[in-house]
Amino acid sequence: MKELKIITRNRNEMIDITDEIQKAVEEENFQSGYIIAYTPHTTAAITINEGADPNVQKDIIETLNKIIPRKGYHHLEGNSDAHIKASLLGSSTTVLVENKKLVLGTWQRIFFFEGDGPRHRRVFISLFPR
Repeated sequence: MKELKIITRNRNEMIDITDEIQKAVEEENFQSGYIIAYTPHTTAAITINEGADPNVQKDIIETLNKIIPRKGYHHLEGNSDAHIKASLLGSSTTVLVENKKLVLGTWQRIFFFEGDGPRHRRVFISLFPR
């Protein structure tokens, strides 16, 4: 298992972690199978989406903020919106690997979503051979 350390700078942001995951695959000389990228935080998530246009990430964050407002919840810490956003996006993703390369679509990238930053975060990557 590999660990990525991520430092977020904003309350909500999406950070492209595709290259770091690809590097982990190459460092392990991992030929074929799949990886799982998982974050152990209840106010953060992992998702796959378009990486070519940064406005897509901006649109995702703005839409999440519209449909899940910051205030009006019972949880006393004031971050219930982040918990809900993280639950909707999910704490992990699975990606196929073939010939030491992540199998992603032309525009796809893997993103870490921060819902309650800024913070120090972790992502774990496990590799499962075929």
